[in-house]
Amino acid sequence: MGAPLSYAYAVTRPADGLQEALRAQRGVADAPVHLVEEAGMVAAVSHVPAEDFDERPLRRRLEDLAWLEAVARAHNRVVAALAGVATVLPLRLATVYRDDARVREMLRERGRGFGALLDRLADHEEWGVKLYVAPRTGPEPAGEAGAGGAAGAGASAGAGAAADSPGRAYLRSRRRQQHSREDAWRAAEEAARRVDAEARTLAVDRARHRPQQGELARGPGQNVANDAYLVPRGRAEEFRARVERAVAGLDGVRVEITGPWAPYSFATPPDPAPARPESREEAPAP
Repeated sequence: MGAPLSYAYAVTRPADGLQEALRAQRGVADAPVHLVEEAGMVAAVSHVPAEDFDERPLRRRLEDLAWLEAVARAHNRVVAALAGVATVLPLRLATVYRDDARVREMLRERGRGFGALLDRLADHEEWGVKLYVAPRTGPEPAGEAGAGGAAGAGASAGAGAAADSPGRAYLRSRRRQQHSREDAWRAAEEAARRVDAEARTLAVDRARHRPQQGELARGPGQNVANDAYLVPRGRAEEFRARVERAVAGLDGVRVEITGPWAPYSFATPPDPAPARPESREEAPAP
């Protein structure tokens, strides 16, 4: 069993209340979280077992979705606690250093870049906006089958009987579903355009993420847009109202607004790719 490693959650400047915010928090691997301070910066850190977080075992562990979710939740709890009292730069999930001395070295190396990012993100929050396409799949509206079928057949004398046949009914249903999907996708494109136009009247930046699929995409419909916006603190309600208004009246489109989050999508550290043994993996979008 190797010596414990140092898992880093976020960087901020020294501020009153940081230690108190962490006092009740347990970090990854249920470990207590402490502060490492150097060169005018502070990192929130906890010790994690090398058998799980050293480079090779970590690569295997990241394929275990249940384990990964537990790490992500613990990571976010610590970041959120710090964000409640100060502007923070969340580090990516599974940012691990050999020990606290290496964390101090990292703070010395990147302090200037961290400071510039903290200045930019001060008094701002991240909000997530996801768009889903959900075409109507319910039964054919009353009256559509007979009236539409007859009209489509030129209201010939035999149209009514033909419209009742299983083959005609099946084809009509397939066409209706196809039209519903096409309408929903057109509505989604329009929704994306409107949402971005409205959101940018308040947001100072936007980050685009890949639409979520599989287990990450919960709820009805297909996720077609997954964006994050950096919004001035205190304007969240106005931001939400604008986004919701942008999709009003667009059938087959659903919007999901989440936040406030610590600025995960806008806090890219200035100097990526630390040398081994540090390990960094892409954090999931909130």
